[in-house]
Amino acid sequence: MPLSEGTVGKPIPPQDMPLKVTGTATYAYDVEIPGMLYAKLVTSTVPHAKLKKVDTKRAERVEGVLFVFTGNEMPYRVGMYAGDRDLLAKDKVRWVGHPVAVVVAESLEAAEKAAEMVDVEYETLQPVFDPLEALKEGAPLLHESMHEYRHAPAFNPVPGTNIANKFTLVHGDVEEGFKQSDVIIEDEFRISHVSHAYMETQNVLAHYMRDGTLEIWTSCQSPFIVRQIVSESLGIPYSKVVVKTPFVGGGFGGKAGLGWEALVAMTSKLAGFRPVKLVLSRKENFASSASREAVIAKVKAGFTKEGKCVAYKVTFILDAGAYADYTVNVSRAMGYSAEGVYEIPNVYCESIAVYTNKIPTTAMRGFGYPESNWVLEQVFERAAAKLGIDSVRIRRINLLRPGESHTATGERLREDVGDPRKVLQSLLQQIGWGEKPQPPSKPWRIRSKGFALCVKGPSQPPNAAASAIVKFNEDATVDVVVGTGNFGQGTATSLSQLVADQFGLPVERVRVDLVRDTSKSAYTWQTVGSRGLFTDGVAVLRACEDAKKQIKGIASQVFRVNEEDIEIIDGMVRVRGRPWISIPLKDLVFGYVYPNGNTVGGPVIGRGYFASTLNTYLDPQTGQGIPTIFHTFGGTGVEIELDPLTGEIEVIKAVQVFDVGKAINPLLLKMQLDGGFIMGMSIALFEKIKFDEQGNILNPNFTGYYIARSKDIPESFSCSLVETPQFDGPMGARGIGELSMISVASAISNAIFLSTGIKLNNLPMNPEEVWRQIMNQRPELVEQALENMLKLTQEAKVQ
Repeated sequence: MPLSEGTVGKPIPPQDMPLKVTGTATYAYDVEIPGMLYAKLVTSTVPHAKLKKVDTKRAERVEGVLFVFTGNEMPYRVGMYAGDRDLLAKDKVRWVGHPVAVVVAESLEAAEKAAEMVDVEYETLQPVFDPLEALKEGAPLLHESMHEYRHAPAFNPVPGTNIANKFTLVHGDVEEGFKQSDVIIEDEFRISHVSHAYMETQNVLAHYMRDGTLEIWTSCQSPFIVRQIVSESLGIPYSKVVVKTPFVGGGFGGKAGLGWEALVAMTSKLAGFRPVKLVLSRKENFASSASREAVIAKVKAGFTKEGKCVAYKVTFILDAGAYADYTVNVSRAMGYSAEGVYEIPNVYCESIAVYTNKIPTTAMRGFGYPESNWVLEQVFERAAAKLGIDSVRIRRINLLRPGESHTATGERLREDVGDPRKVLQSLLQQIGWGEKPQPPSKPWRIRSKGFALCVKGPSQPPNAAASAIVKFNEDATVDVVVGTGNFGQGTATSLSQLVADQFGLPVERVRVDLVRDTSKSAYTWQTVGSRGLFTDGVAVLRACEDAKKQIKGIASQVFRVNEEDIEIIDGMVRVRGRPWISIPLKDLVFGYVYPNGNTVGGPVIGRGYFASTLNTYLDPQTGQGIPTIFHTFGGTGVEIELDPLTGEIEVIKAVQVFDVGKAINPLLLKMQLDGGFIMGMSIALFEKIKFDEQGNILNPNFTGYYIARSKDIPESFSCSLVETPQFDGPMGARGIGELSMISVASAISNAIFLSTGIKLNNLPMNPEEVWRQIMNQRPELVEQALENMLKLTQEAKVQ
């Protein structure tokens, strides 16, 4: 190890920050190619109908328009997990916004004008918008040919129904658990569709070249998965598909899996092998790109009088929309994570992804865990109240115990998985639990505290691999080549720190390439699930070991000692115990040159990889198995003010605590925790995609779709990091990026319940919803608030 303090554990700012803040970073939107054409989508105006005719004649006469393609020219079905999506609607449309044609023109203006002139004739079909209705026998079918779709083996669609995937988790005997229970909690929860609200809308530039090579520039999270989907769906060899991803203006799961790449690729081919670019407007992004699914959860939980949860039964119904290619995996993760941070001996969960005539859905930050957490943590809070048990005590009784406990999937937790009890204790200290809240800012408001715990691991198949290359330059600077994306989470900076630490170099001498290119970058499965630092970090460290071995092999010949006697310290290669016998790294990493010109060795390039161990597929009937490579425990605490007169909730203080294993970069961790809290709070309090009776989106912009503004941000943020190193993680680290928002909504709703007894079962908890529940459950709170307001007004008049 280096004699200097090294860089791991240091608060180093993101290395891409100068490019972003100066506006000089290059995004897919910025890329242009000579001869580039522009594409514009023509989308359905009805939610469910047979396509009788798509008349393109008027559009084709617009000056500058070269082609108008329909589904007849693109008979492909694409997808990663479910393979249920067509490039363009061919036989029928399934939601308002379903692309039925694509216009290709010399200018964007011509394409936009022509898109309005494509005439589509429909034979309307009965739509179904409610997933519960879609499950009923005789409901309108969205996918009559589901039995023909290509499905990954981990998923269980039900042909002849609207069930895209059904996941079942069975652990113990839940009915026997209910017989042992002294208190039963039963309830139903509803969660709305939400938008990923990333800053850069989806955009793709594709050039299908005459030699059969397809080059794609795209704003996506996982270029290697895009390559896989395009290759397998369109029948192109992997080596002929080159996917390039420069900077990405946000993703949050919305740019994982399939975007518009296959459609634009085929458009390029049909347009005479000319490059074609498609950029969605914000409205198009809302209407035609995927959102996060809506959820209906029906839950029943049984507790003993001592507070032990002995039975937990829950059904999640996911409103997956018209296509559910990625949502089938979300339903799986939502199901196997149902018991959260608690050891519950008897669990039964059904998680069902259901097709409806709404916008398609996909992964979103948290991957089903925020939704299941919101249900579970409120159930625990309500059980504590009913039993007369303290909120902290009921959690301590039920918390998982590393090295001893088994999860509901049957996994025995490893000893170094983390420490949920330390997380809870730190969270209570940070939020000042047990201390009386500050007086409210206005006498009619109610101020209170709440908290919730969470856990998450990446939802990935057992063979989801990662690789890395560590390549020295002539001056002993290092290029690190990885495939993991870098769009705000700061992983590239942390990887730089790991490499710098291994060779005793300043972090400025290590560069991670920020442009991903499937023909040049090292492979990684996907940038999802907070897996990047863990998987690519392990691969990077192994690449460093490979490079070290090469360096030591060269040095042992130069120094005439065994390789075991060589050490690399502070950028120097030297003999252990004889530090005066040393050579700078730069004199060895391209081979050592003797004074007479003889050379030993050559350029040093290290290679490493990550592959999971002991992970398994889950049993299709019971959900038993080991689904993830690590678990990260955490929790959120809040201090809030509720205005009973308006239903407004203001978050005054936010606290986040996570067991990160090892803090590679505490500054980036804090940035993730603060940013994740704001996103979680925004979804909890404001965000909701609104539909009319025909499936049209009523708020397809950031005026009608409200996300948290500066005025909504809490006055105080604090975070605390617990470090329980995981032996097979990079320096012991685990990922936390998406975990930072999982328990936010739960903490807020628990704070309301603890202070008022009001149950909030619908997300978002916007003022209208909260005020309605106050009037339904505790109308006297409004009367009391009015009295306090009038009293204050009268006192002011007297003064």
